[in-house]
Amino acid sequence: MNERGLIEIIKSITKSRFIGDDCAYLKELGITVTQDSFVEGVHFSLDWMTPYQLGAKAIKVNISDILASGAEPVYCLVALSLPGNLGEGFVEEFYRGMQAGAASTVIEGIKPVEIAGGDLTGGDKVFISISMIGKVGKRNISSRRNAKPGYKIVLCGQHGSSAGGLRLLEQGRQDVNELVQAHFNPTLYPKFALTISDNIQTPYAMMDTSDGLGDALFKIAAASGVTICIDFEKIPYNKKIEIFSDWKNLVLFGGEDYGLVAALPEVYCCTTDGIVIGEVLEGGTAPLIVNYSGSIIKYNSVDEFTFNHFLH
Repeated sequence: MNERGLIEIIKSITKSRFIGDDCAYLKELGITVTQDSFVEGVHFSLDWMTPYQLGAKAIKVNISDILASGAEPVYCLVALSLPGNLGEGFVEEFYRGMQAGAASTVIEGIKPVEIAGGDLTGGDKVFISISMIGKVGKRNISSRRNAKPGYKIVLCGQHGSSAGGLRLLEQGRQDVNELVQAHFNPTLYPKFALTISDNIQTPYAMMDTSDGLGDALFKIAAASGVTICIDFEKIPYNKKIEIFSDWKNLVLFGGEDYGLVAALPEVYCCTTDGIVIGEVLEGGTAPLIVNYSGSIIKYNSVDEFTFNHFLH
């Protein structure tokens, strides 16, 4: 069982025109909406993550999806299920973290996300589910179905650090602090996202890299019926990730870096602070092609590399 297969089942039953992107664009309401969940033992461990860190990351994860749609994050609802032994101190620190996470993404003219309500209940483990609303206004909203041959692939953010930090934590190590902190406290890129949606006039594709850069590129290519070809050497990453023998896989498929990747007409690339790492080609034998210093690898699937929520 994997997420992609389950989504296809849900789409076939509901016939929803909104399922496919990380955010649903409700054009008649002028908003985008998204929902994400954090489950103890699947997405985080309280053995190494404080309630404050958990709250900050939980809200950033959802802000990232709204930014990837091109909308401005404005409101969220938080459902929190807690074991009875955690107490009021956990809740207080968790919401302090959420407030800090919301404030950390503010740029000129953009206010912090406001927590508008939610739900509290008991349970056997910590479970967090957040619904977030983004305001569209006159912005041009993205869709992973909008990549066109001739578009360039533009990337914002370093990749591999969060996956490296998680691996260190799982090994009981925190000696490479930059990687561990990247896992606890991801950087978001509101300026990159909103500069694009404020200025671009044509359809475009944009996703965050929460499930890995390679996964995002593959999903854009598959949804758009194109091939995406990138140069691995152009992907920004922290050199400290090279302590791992498989560091290249962590950079491309590690996940939880929350960078942004967009497929844009070339004329708009210079308006962003991202880096061009590749281009969109006509659909061919593989949705994703990666040039590793002259060694070309074609990916017909990325399932073996990406995180499966149902195996943890």
